[in-house]
Amino acid sequence: MDPQQRIQELTQRLHHLNNQYYQHDISEVSDQEFDAMLAELNQLEKAYPDLAQPNSPTQRVGGTITKQFATAQHRYPMLSLGNTYSEDDLREFDERVQRGLEGAPYSYVCEQKFDGVAMSLHYATGELQQGVTRGDGTRGDVVTANVRTIRTLPLHLHANFPADVEVRGEVFMPNQVFNDLNQEREQNGEALLANPRNAASGALKLQDSALVAARRLRFYAYSVLTPGRHFTSHSESLEAAAAWGLPVSPTWRRCANIQEVLDYIHEWAQKRFELPVNTDGIVIKVDNLRQQDQLGLTAKSPRWAIAYKYPAAAARTELLRIEYNVGRTGAVTPVAHLTPVPLAGTIVKRASVHNANQIALLDLRIGDMVFVEKGGEIIPKITGVDFAARPAGAEPIRYPSECPACGTPLVRPEGEAHYRCPNERGCPPQLKARLEHYVSRKALNIDGLGAETVGRFFDLGLVKTPADIYDLPQRRAELIGLERLGEKSIDNLIAGIEKSKTVPFERVLFGLGIRYVGETVAQKLAQHYRNMAAIMAASAKEMAEVPEVGGVIADSLALWSQQPENQHLVQRLQAAAVPLEVTGEPPKAVSDRLAGLTFVLSGVFENYSREQLQELIQQHGGKITGSISKKLSYLVAGENMGPAKREKATTLKVPIISENELLALLPTAEAD
Repeated sequence: MDPQQRIQELTQRLHHLNNQYYQHDISEVSDQEFDAMLAELNQLEKAYPDLAQPNSPTQRVGGTITKQFATAQHRYPMLSLGNTYSEDDLREFDERVQRGLEGAPYSYVCEQKFDGVAMSLHYATGELQQGVTRGDGTRGDVVTANVRTIRTLPLHLHANFPADVEVRGEVFMPNQVFNDLNQEREQNGEALLANPRNAASGALKLQDSALVAARRLRFYAYSVLTPGRHFTSHSESLEAAAAWGLPVSPTWRRCANIQEVLDYIHEWAQKRFELPVNTDGIVIKVDNLRQQDQLGLTAKSPRWAIAYKYPAAAARTELLRIEYNVGRTGAVTPVAHLTPVPLAGTIVKRASVHNANQIALLDLRIGDMVFVEKGGEIIPKITGVDFAARPAGAEPIRYPSECPACGTPLVRPEGEAHYRCPNERGCPPQLKARLEHYVSRKALNIDGLGAETVGRFFDLGLVKTPADIYDLPQRRAELIGLERLGEKSIDNLIAGIEKSKTVPFERVLFGLGIRYVGETVAQKLAQHYRNMAAIMAASAKEMAEVPEVGGVIADSLALWSQQPENQHLVQRLQAAAVPLEVTGEPPKAVSDRLAGLTFVLSGVFENYSREQLQELIQQHGGKITGSISKKLSYLVAGENMGPAKREKATTLKVPIISENELLALLPTAEAD
């Protein structure tokens, strides 16, 4: 088939499948079939780069490197809204609207005020052209490559759209994604992200769009702007946006008067906590667009809209005790048990205090009356103590010196916030948590074997390591005898185990739960070494030279690889036919022009992404390393390269070359 025709077919089909899955929750094909089509399209685009479309579905996974965000002027200023916490203020706002419209009938639209990052999207002839942050309201950063990774956002609109349209909306990180991200950071002893809004904002500022894609951001549209008048009302424009395939939260409502607005506010005061995204209030807008024009603007905000903000969710309750939980990496996390108290739509019984430093900072004592808030309105946390109500004789909390699960003396590695249990092979919570991680969605994703089931199997002694999972099909008769497991469930479980043998190698590597080896690092290691045997044979020094790995990760992985128990685990996984190598051909050799030369790439480059330059070097026989030594052939310097690398290269007399000088080392066709 003609490559151009096939690229067009795959692009249209994948756009349709994405829309069905993310907008309508319909899976028309299996994940494997979808991934196969995406891989085929990616290969065709690499072979015929001039045929690749800017809004190709392959852009969803990112890969674009932005050395510096350009800025763009908003065609329509992105004004801020006036805020109020008072219902009386809302009634006064309604009176001003009534006066401004000289008694003409009017209605409102109420929308949730999502706690994310305001974004302006420009579509031309239905194709996404540009994404720009709010900035100062007049100019913002162009973050188009990062916006394209948002899977709920259509890269091209459906039928009956204006030729030129600007869509305003909110980019946000779903609560569950935020919780997962913080849980992983806590397991690794890293500082927790403050709230989903900051996490979303930070993700949009990342220069590598592949990292943005991993943050799983989402988008809700709340405004449509076009040259000329295409709609008579704001509610009509929202309905049109949804018809074009844009994600519009179904929570908005048209209200006939201010009393219906207040009813909506009261209804959502508690119900908003059921949403997958944080909200901190309600936005009220006059619905009719001509009436909006009639009311006009002040210097900073429109006269036809206002935001009502709910009071911050906080409570005061008694600290009953501290429980210490052991995670997958051995990190011991304190959890406060409280006298149950209503907070932000739920009854809070437990709250996070993060680590020993936080306990000491707050000066917590059992029996204290403590103040509890929801961090980003998600995770309850203790924020302070009512010292006036402290019981007489209350003793400072002593952090345990031994693991609460297995009794092993705890250790606190230098520079880390968490105490850890070093008993990796005998501490039950660690063993169980590693199994739960192995079967999780981002790792092996074994259908029928979720966290609860695998935890139950662990308690029954059926599985202790990931390799034991692959023995379960031979123990079918034994499984049938278990309560709450019918034959159909067991058959689904066995099918899920078999299907897990088709996942990519990098997901297996991630699923092993090696400390510091997250999704991105697993991917980099898999691309570099291509199989588990090569990874386990590499020294820490060699692994530290892999781009984006570094010394801490390399030391952890090398230590893991040296342990006989892990070597035996890998042997058993290999015997069970679990993928332990990258399938497909390695990067095709183009020439040996760079044979015997080693390179370090640092900074952001103008014409190629770092990954593309790495691939070029390898295609021409060169090797990539991550550290600078006397043996290094060249340091390839992009913009914003760290001064320490430049200084070390200069001291060791390592040649420092630019991107163009690197390309000049290649055969003429590549340099051109």
